[in-house]
Amino acid sequence: MPADEGPPSQEVLAALVASLRQELADALDVLEETRKQLTQARERIAELEARLKQTPRNSSRPPSSEGLDKPPPRPRSLRKKSGRKPGGQDGHEGSTLAQVTRPGREVRHEPGWCGRCGAGLAGRPVTGVERRQVFDLPDVAVTVTEHQLIERECGCGQRTKGAAPQGAEGPVQYGPRIAAVIVYLCAGQFLSKQRTAQALAELFGIPLSSGTVAGTTARAAGRLGEFLEHARGQIAAAEVAGFDETGFRVQGRLHWVHCARTGMYTLLMVHPSAAPRR
Repeated sequence: MPADEGPPSQEVLAALVASLRQELADALDVLEETRKQLTQARERIAELEARLKQTPRNSSRPPSSEGLDKPPPRPRSLRKKSGRKPGGQDGHEGSTLAQVTRPGREVRHEPGWCGRCGAGLAGRPVTGVERRQVFDLPDVAVTVTEHQLIERECGCGQRTKGAAPQGAEGPVQYGPRIAAVIVYLCAGQFLSKQRTAQALAELFGIPLSSGTVAGTTARAAGRLGEFLEHARGQIAAAEVAGFDETGFRVQGRLHWVHCARTGMYTLLMVHPSAAPRR
């Protein structure tokens, strides 16, 4: 302060005190708001931690809410030891490979010389035949059938062409047996579209693309409308039916696979999960 100026007036001091009081009040308001937000954050963190600890075993959450990245706990077997040896029991009808009465092909293996004196055995009496059968697949090769639509001209000048049979709608296409194998591998054995195409290419020499597999399975699924309605009706009319659900990811998002079944019919339905992702 310059030496020639006197002390501040009462009005200046009062204004300065009022300004400081207002700044202090504003700071206290901010502090109180921060305290409230911190309390809410703590409560939210505690709620989320409690939710993370929930499982279908200690809450009412369905098993599908755990997702595929959280395997269910290993169940504890309630079975007691029976004292019997593992595997098939005596008297149980198994599925062991057995010889057939009439094989598709017979190959004779003749001995050339006597095992003791070395004499030739051609034309000697047969004293026994030991049968050994080998089960195998024949050589598999794709058969190409060409359907020629013949066109003829009538005496009146009209030309008429023969009609194409069902399954030969285009210039080149795969037949029903190949389509059945595609659907079986993809939908029945759960191979991916790429691996299904690779399997047919390596086993049968059939060039396929993932798009062809997708199109074939989609057309097959489109023809199941009447059967699905029939299966729904049979399950709904059954005296006893089983129901289950499990988690399943579709394009990276959690869905529910609902299963309804009887002794003869099984119906699987996939629905998107309405619950938020955890």
